[in-house]
Amino acid sequence: MKKLPMSSKNIKEIILKGESETVEFKKSLSEWKEIIETVAAFSNTKGGVILVGIDDNGKVIGVEIGKGTIEELTNRILTNTEPKIYPEIVTMTVDDKEIIMVNIEKFPYDVVFAFGKPFKRVGKSTVRMSKDEYKKRIIELHKKDLYFDGLLLEEATIDEISENKLKAFIKNAKEIRNIDISLSEEVADILRKLKLLKNDSLTNASILLFGKNPQFYFPQASVKCIRFKGNDVTGEMIDFKEINSDLLSQVEEVERFIYNNISLRAWIEEGKLERQEKWEYPPKAIREALVNAIVHRDYRKPSKIQVRIFNDGIEFWNPGKLPEGWSIDTLKKEHTSEPFNPLIARIFFWAGYVEEVGTGTNKIIKWCKEWELPEPEFAIKSGNIVIRLRKSKLTEEYLDSLSLSAKDKEIVKLIMEKSKITSFDLQRKYGVSRDTVNRWLKKLINLNLIERKGKGKASYYVLKER
Repeated sequence: MKKLPMSSKNIKEIILKGESETVEFKKSLSEWKEIIETVAAFSNTKGGVILVGIDDNGKVIGVEIGKGTIEELTNRILTNTEPKIYPEIVTMTVDDKEIIMVNIEKFPYDVVFAFGKPFKRVGKSTVRMSKDEYKKRIIELHKKDLYFDGLLLEEATIDEISENKLKAFIKNAKEIRNIDISLSEEVADILRKLKLLKNDSLTNASILLFGKNPQFYFPQASVKCIRFKGNDVTGEMIDFKEINSDLLSQVEEVERFIYNNISLRAWIEEGKLERQEKWEYPPKAIREALVNAIVHRDYRKPSKIQVRIFNDGIEFWNPGKLPEGWSIDTLKKEHTSEPFNPLIARIFFWAGYVEEVGTGTNKIIKWCKEWELPEPEFAIKSGNIVIRLRKSKLTEEYLDSLSLSAKDKEIVKLIMEKSKITSFDLQRKYGVSRDTVNRWLKKLINLNLIERKGKGKASYYVLKER
């Protein structure tokens, strides 16, 4: 059984925190009935993780795993849940003992039953729903607008699904996520297991993800890519392309456009034979921002995703909205995952385009900082969520506009290379007095290029912006 990219350290942290509304421990697979009840409870509440091989006190005791163990557990869950739940089940080694992790997502469209009964999670306990609560939930679900990606597209037929695209996805998902679906299965059966086919009707998500021509039904589901000359949309369009394809293919096609329109810096490093290369922006941040826009956009809106490339940055325009109660500041802090299109998000997870839930924007910030770029900007503009990756504004062109002397530019570049510098460093480098250096530094401070940190002899100077 392949293991997902989660370390034993991560699992240990979960175990140390103990059981909760989203974490359950089970000693062994002999408790399979209780495991299935908890699967239903997590599905009906917030989702969660069941760890088999852990006692009630959080001690790792391990579990014996044979050739058919995982398959048998999967089949028992499928047989005894309605709607059928296809959990993510993996084995892991913790403290030299094998454990099983069962990961369950919240089921957004219905109340899930185990053994014909509805369950929910209350604190650390799995409890049965009362008849009145079950009825109330069903009424609320029927009143509530379903997620767009889960709505039925009854006029579409199974012939409009590309078997090649679907089978290529399954092959990839088996390799990287160990998805438990056979390539030999019929298209309808695969879609049903992926929750993309309901009552023999295709969902919107099935056409968006695997349709031969998704834009026939959803002309708004394309991506406009534009390379502008200059730093804003008033500049001439140097390159333009509209990407019309399924959502998974859009990722690679849009990335191809981006990399054709940004620079790759190359240099030779002393002591290394191979040439070193670096894109202007971190590829991981580009991928995350793009996938974020495709997965979380509001496909009810007629406008399209836009990728705008300027001399000084890239913008990703997503026609969507933030979850209720969220603000732009929420994106910069630790937050939960509330996908606008849960079925599409799940497929992107299986495809390996999404690694962890609720951390995408935090990672974009982290990757840009590691790339020595300014922190990315997040904004709401004209009904769009906008992510902007940008270069430092301290370009040669910008420095020239400030009428800096050659010495001024040299100092700025020196700080750029070293991250920080002291007055004494400059006195020693140029063989001048402290007063002279302080006069140079004061000019750069007044131009808002650098700032002073620390006090007295411990003071030093850094750039206001990378």
